[in-house]
Amino acid sequence: MSILVNKNTRLLVQGITGQEGLFHTEKMVSYGTNVVAGVTPGKGGEWVLNGKIPVFDSVKIAKNATGANATIIFVPARFAADAMFEAADAAMELIICISEGVPVSDMMRVRNFLDQKGVRLVGPNCPGLLTPGEAKVGIIPGNITIPGNIGVVSRSGTLTYEVLYALKNLGLGVSTCVGIGGDPINGTNFIDTLEMFQEDPDTEKIVLIGEIGGTDEEQAAEYITQNVTKPIAGFIAGLSAPPGKRMGHAGAIVQGGTGLAEDKIKALEAAGVKIAQHPEEIPSLL
Repeated sequence: MSILVNKNTRLLVQGITGQEGLFHTEKMVSYGTNVVAGVTPGKGGEWVLNGKIPVFDSVKIAKNATGANATIIFVPARFAADAMFEAADAAMELIICISEGVPVSDMMRVRNFLDQKGVRLVGPNCPGLLTPGEAKVGIIPGNITIPGNIGVVSRSGTLTYEVLYALKNLGLGVSTCVGIGGDPINGTNFIDTLEMFQEDPDTEKIVLIGEIGGTDEEQAAEYITQNVTKPIAGFIAGLSAPPGKRMGHAGAIVQGGTGLAEDKIKALEAAGVKIAQHPEEIPSLL
């Protein structure tokens, strides 16, 4: 069992003919992900990966031709909003946007449109999703984790990889890993993912990886207190970050007295979450 992506996912790749899109498409296909088509305007009719995957001019045409039910976006930031609009307009069930640097003003418009359409977005500026042994949709390395019963949700990229590898080294596997991204405005958040993990019968434990900036972790702590019965271990990055300076992600900034790591840790511990001092400690807490 898994959430969001599995062996039945039929994936489109928007921006498949670009360097990043083509590189990661090859990695996803090698892992076993069912990539059914790519989309690059003006290159419809071409094929990539030695004739394995057809390229279409639009998401709507590609979806109608292949029955795709998810799309992943590898396009420059200035085109990312239009790519998300196009995918939502084509009624894709799931959109994953890897693109980094998407303007906040663009994301405000995108989020409003997607909410009206009832379409789920993961990202932008995220590593994507990985259901070990079934589907890799994004840039998370497929060899650093094994199938299991631990759900992982994270705002970070590289910290996620560290935790997955640490779990694997102790023989602990993952049901699904969800990289929600660290931008101030995104699609799927901690609460959305925690709800899915709580309802998934094969996810028995949860790992939550947060960072400074915003109040997402505090809101998640409140939700956990009222709704989540499964054990959770967590890690919050940024304890030593200086106030007023962005650290890594666009949303990772402490300002106006909010977003402090200490406050997030306090809230999560009050909700019963076991907080690690270092990412490598998470497996022992579980």
